Amino acid sequence: MNINGNEIGFDLDGVIADTGEAFVRIACEEYDHCSFRLEDITSFQVESCLPIPTHQVEQIFHAILKDSLGVGLKPNPGAVKVISSLAQQETVTIITARPIEEPVIDWLEHHFSEETCSQINLVAMGDHDDKARYVRDHNLSYFVDDRIETCFQLATTGITPIVYNQPWNQSSHDLKTVNNWAEISNLLSRQE
Repeated sequence: MNINGNEIGFDLDGVIADTGEAFVRIACEEYDHCSFRLEDITSFQVESCLPIPTHQVEQIFHAILKDSLGVGLKPNPGAVKVISSLAQQETVTIITARPIEEPVIDWLEHHFSEETCSQINLVAMGDHDDKARYVRDHNLSYFVDDRIETCFQLATTGITPIVYNQPWNQSSHDLKTVNNWAEISNLLSRQE
């Protein structure tokens, strides 16, 4: 692939942000659920694969969504470098299913420079199952997401999904996958 930066968009949680690490850490530190690892989260519906009560799973995710900085949500390795580099040439589009924009803006401003943030187009759309509409509205041909169901939905609308490999999206599929931000960088065309 040789993707132009203005043709690709990115999900936030699980792609740019290491939400899995934050979930595992908070589950242990705040709720004393310390007997599992990231690799044990084999479903996007966390409560279906871990022995954690649903209300605690919801509380953990609510904390991450409400105060990403306060809970110590970190970027995935390489994300800051690749997005910052891309933002020097193009507007970077981030489309997240999060319903509230402000905690995301705070998080981006903490981890990215002011110049990079000025080149980020953030869409907090609040619905995992409606991303295709927003991806199309922003004239994107490619989208990187960790939720396999979203990737399948994108594929049916003519958008090329790129699956960011996580333990919860290992079902059998023939979609393009990446394991890290170095691999995403390799998909992008270089502007000289």
